[in-house]
Amino acid sequence: MSGILVVVDQYTKLMVSLHIPLNYSVKVIEDFFNLTHIRNSGVAFGLFASEQSEYKALMFVTISAIAIMAILVIFHQTPKEKKMVQTGLILIFSGAIGNLIDRSLHGEVIDFVDFFIKGYHFPAFNIADSCITIGVALMVIDLFSGESNPDSSANAL
Repeated sequence: MSGILVVVDQYTKLMVSLHIPLNYSVKVIEDFFNLTHIRNSGVAFGLFASEQSEYKALMFVTISAIAIMAILVIFHQTPKEKKMVQTGLILIFSGAIGNLIDRSLHGEVIDFVDFFIKGYHFPAFNIADSCITIGVALMVIDLFSGESNPDSSANAL
């Protein structure tokens, strides 16, 4: 599943790069949804994009690589019956790989999904960002809906 998500992410970014000029928007649904080709040198939703440093891209690549390794470790330590957590980790892993590929190749991430709702403009994002967001949401849902076993915390001490 992860491989398919990374391929879809990279394919959509390639198509946007080939068919939509940088900083140009194509209206899909008036006042609601555009395809907008932008580059994000920051992190999620453009955070730190305005920071200027020759080491910024290297720092983000390094942090992403460490996060990916941590996700793999957590995934392999997650009990098989925790399907929602496993799915969340697969989505987060896939998104992290997709954006890591962009940072490694371009020094920035290609974003293109651009929504407006009642005059509010959401920051542009991509398939990888969607995977990460949905993955985190699944893990939060599992955290708040999972049954806690009081004996398991006592055994851990």
